[in-house]
Parts: sequence; C-alpha cells; structure tokens
Amino acid sequence: VQLQASGGGLVQAGGSLRLSCTASGRTFSPRYMGWFRQAPGKEREFVGSIRWSDGFANYRNSLKGRFTVSREKDKETMLLQMNSLKSEDTSVYYCAAGGRIITSQISNPTAYDYWGQGTLVTVSS
Repeated sequence: VQLQASGGGLVQAGGSLRLSCTASGRTFSPRYMGWFRQAPGKEREFVGSIRWSDGFANYRNSLKGRFTVSREKDKETMLLQMNSLKSEDTSVYYCAAGGRIITSQISNPTAYDYWGQGTLVTVSS
C-alpha cells in the first residue's frame, strides 16, 4: 500500500487548506487512518484520525473545532480540512494507515503500518 499526501502550501493566518491522502496498491481496508505533523526540531505529533469502517473521527484536543478529518471510501482517500490556520500550524503533515490499531493507540505513530511522504503547510502571520 502506498499513501500519497497532497494539498499543502502557503496560506495566510486565518485561512484554510484541505489536505488529501490517497491510497494505492493492493486492496485497501485499514482499521484507522491518521494525520500527524512534525515541525522543525519537534517530535511528530498526532493531529487526528478516522475509523475507516464508520468514519468516526478523533482529534488532538487543541485542534478540535478547527480541523476536520473525513474520508471518501470509494476513492480510498482521507481528507483533512484545516480552518482558521495559525502560524503554529506550520509543519509537514503526514498521513498514515494501520490495520491492527486499537482505539487507545490512535495517537501513537508507531501503531501505523503505512505512511505517506508528507506535505508542507506554511502559515504566514
């Protein structure tokens, strides 16, 4: 399975961006997909995840209300809608997928089996 993340770019503070993550390769049926981000000099951190079967999403507490994770099952695509962006949202955003993740692990990057290459989001103040 290969994951391709796209949609990053430069946006002004207060603006919006939508990231996509599309899977290709063999039949895709993860248990969870997730978004993570990593800023220079910082550890990779959990952004949000979605349970593939029913679309139930979880979020990093500090991002609730601004970020929304969704999926288009027929297109094997996960989306991340980011609104009211702030300069501290500047990071490389990664998508990931895993087939054996349990709910308590969704924020742990080591629980995911497949990773996209990352897409850079830069928010200018």
